[in-house]
Amino acid sequence: MARSKAVVETKNASRYLQQLCKHWSHKFTVDFTPTGGRIEFGDGRVVELQANEASLSVEVDSPDLQRLEQVVADHIVRFAFREELTFVWTPAG
Repeated sequence: MARSKAVVETKNASRYLQQLCKHWSHKFTVDFTPTGGRIEFGDGRVVELQANEASLSVEVDSPDLQRLEQVVADHIVRFAFREELTFVWTPAG
């Protein structure tokens, strides 16, 4: 399984974390608080999120890493239409 991480600067990290988790909660196993979240897509694919006052940290664990990175980033960018977010994915271990 491959793993990557992106830290996105935003003062709205908690809002985006909760929106993403609520969005997928009807389809997947989701657990979240205002500062942390975990989405289990099945087949070992997992997204973990951490929010603080300055940034949103997103970790993706998936055999098809680039696809899940793109899906997660696209959804968050749509939620954040009022600001421009930048995702730079780096390997995580």
